[in-house]
Amino acid sequence: MSGSRILLIDDEEEMRRSSAQALELYGLEVDTFSSAERVLELVGYAFDGVVVSDIRMPGMDGMTLLQRIREVDPEVPVILVTGHADVQLAVSAMRAGVYDFLEKPFTAQHLAGIIRRAMDRRSLVLENRRLRAVAGKRDDLEARLPGRTQVMVDLRYRVRAIGATDADTLVIGETGAGKEVVARALHDISARADRPFIAINCAALPENLIESELFGHEAGAFPGALRPRYGKFEHGRGGTILLDEIGSMPFDLQAKFLRVLQERVITRLGSNEPLPLDVRFIATSKVNLEAEVAGGRFRADLLYRLNVATLHVPSLAQRRDDIPLLFLQLVREAAARYVRNDVDVPAEVMTEIAGRGWPGNVRELRNAADRLVLGLDAGVENAPSGDGPQRLAEKVAAYERGLIASALAAHGGSLKPVYEQLGVSRKTLYEKMQKYGLDKNINMAALQDDM
Repeated sequence: MSGSRILLIDDEEEMRRSSAQALELYGLEVDTFSSAERVLELVGYAFDGVVVSDIRMPGMDGMTLLQRIREVDPEVPVILVTGHADVQLAVSAMRAGVYDFLEKPFTAQHLAGIIRRAMDRRSLVLENRRLRAVAGKRDDLEARLPGRTQVMVDLRYRVRAIGATDADTLVIGETGAGKEVVARALHDISARADRPFIAINCAALPENLIESELFGHEAGAFPGALRPRYGKFEHGRGGTILLDEIGSMPFDLQAKFLRVLQERVITRLGSNEPLPLDVRFIATSKVNLEAEVAGGRFRADLLYRLNVATLHVPSLAQRRDDIPLLFLQLVREAAARYVRNDVDVPAEVMTEIAGRGWPGNVRELRNAADRLVLGLDAGVENAPSGDGPQRLAEKVAAYERGLIASALAAHGGSLKPVYEQLGVSRKTLYEKMQKYGLDKNINMAALQDDM
């Protein structure tokens, strides 16, 4: 359990301090917080620890914190504490997946015992995930989903863990963020890797033929059906079926697909014979499906059935520190694809790339890399920033950040030539790197390691 963290949240300073001191006497290291919001930044899929929270607090209360943590990872142990005897609240917490529920006053020995059991359970969960994920085979996720920001580290960890299972998965993300890349990675590191991967664009299927396309048909099922035909679901037997932009699936077809998910059988059009279907379903969506449910455009029961496991693919705006490293990798890939020699990226281009908004996400960034390799501009001069009007100070900060990022990349993480090139002191460079959240490992050598 070495390295495990205990995050203790209580809005009452005296209670927070005394609880932490008492737990430390039992050999437990505790980080304390007066509010729940900060804790959410520390809990990820790879979080090795336990959360202990008061249930009644101003702002985000303990029940809301529990729900938010379970959205990130439902197997993080959360222990809730209350000073109010409330049986209904305890029942609600248990149903919501709390690890344990304590009523004040309690002894430090009692709480320490619960925490130790929770830590043992969390360690076992993480170890099982690691064993399932590696299972004797290596993967190339760092090359497929590059990035050193915490959101990308967590995403790769979750892909490895979920990919090793057979769970149906929902992948959420903006257009161009890489949802299909994530779906293919889930398939390729699964036991189904040598079986078909069938991608179905729900938004592009012709409405008058959509059932035939998915379920297949028998001869004579409708005018023009001269011979039997396998549908895409049958073609995917034994493998993985990707339903791209599932929110575009017609509402009346959603009920039939729900039956497929639940029973794992299909029936061709014009037939009464059910056929067993051994597949794993992965669905993607760029829209908020809960909002679609609220608007009556998507079935709630289908969302709940699809949502066995959920992966959120971050936009570039959510991982801006990855942009220089990612762009350099895309340039190298483009150079190999177009059989060009290694292409040097000018410092002014790197500055523009690092400072610009990318509403089209990785897809748009890849287009810029292709244009650079082909000898055209990098596609950034006239591209919309996606950030709206900027004040002068914001533009200067974006320029300075990009300049430092490109210098770090050019000098392979060696700081001396960077601050000499930029004409600043070592201390100033450190301060600006901290201000802009830059890591010296944004460099070509790190890029080669990732590839």
